[in-house]
Amino acid sequence: MGPRRDLRGTGERIEALLAELRSGEDAARAEELVRLLMELYGGGLERVVELVRAEPGGEDRLRRLAADPLIGSLLALHDLHPVPLQERIEDALQKVRPYLGSHAGGVELLGTDEHGVVHLRLEGTCHGCPSSSVTVNLAIEQAIREAAPEVAGISVEGLATAPRPLQIAPLGSSDEDAGGDGAWVAIEGVGTVLPGSVQPAEVEGVALVLIAARGELYAYADRCAACGARLGDASLHDTVLACRRCGARFDVRRAGTSLDGGSHLHPLPLLFEEGGWKVAIPSGRVA
Repeated sequence: MGPRRDLRGTGERIEALLAELRSGEDAARAEELVRLLMELYGGGLERVVELVRAEPGGEDRLRRLAADPLIGSLLALHDLHPVPLQERIEDALQKVRPYLGSHAGGVELLGTDEHGVVHLRLEGTCHGCPSSSVTVNLAIEQAIREAAPEVAGISVEGLATAPRPLQIAPLGSSDEDAGGDGAWVAIEGVGTVLPGSVQPAEVEGVALVLIAARGELYAYADRCAACGARLGDASLHDTVLACRRCGARFDVRRAGTSLDGGSHLHPLPLLFEEGGWKVAIPSGRVA
């Protein structure tokens, strides 16, 4: 198999070329050419779907194929995805709920309007908490766009006011490369985090702890919200992290909410892509 192509970049280039053509004399011809090409490849893809469905177990096979991000995107583009849009969005929200926990409370899908915008409602958002807002924004938007790339936008009611959103930056980019808003930065040594363990790390000068609990990986700022102590030597019992100095307990599956009342830990969004794990580091850093 050859190297994986940057199809997202290809799509962006196509959009840029179309924008240039629309301003010229051949705009109508360019639009018609794109429309005909879409019809041609869409018709071929529709025929492939029909043939797969006609085979024994075809519907299950088609769903497995659609789980691939590239194939799923193409099927969605031509309105051929075997999983209904609302079901894909609900599944996406279900995957991110453990990361939102007490910060976002309930995440309710209100529906999708005629313009293709997904409308959500959050309850219990931690107002005035930048880390909560960044986590909610990134986690929800990323999950929905991966599951339903055809959506035109995402509107969230009840989201706390947050600083400017993080920009997705290339691997190894600095905050300056990301326009000063922050960056996704690769984490070294993730493979050494054993199940049920806590491991301290440092990324771009930010101290954090990586926590492996119940088959999931979580990242938090390396500071106890109750006493300010480092958490690298904290104990982990199932999903409960306990500070060695003061004994404060936090649920890592619920965005670091305190089990004793009071402050919560500072969660840092994680992203897995080809090449390994990345963590979102805000431009303002972690105080």
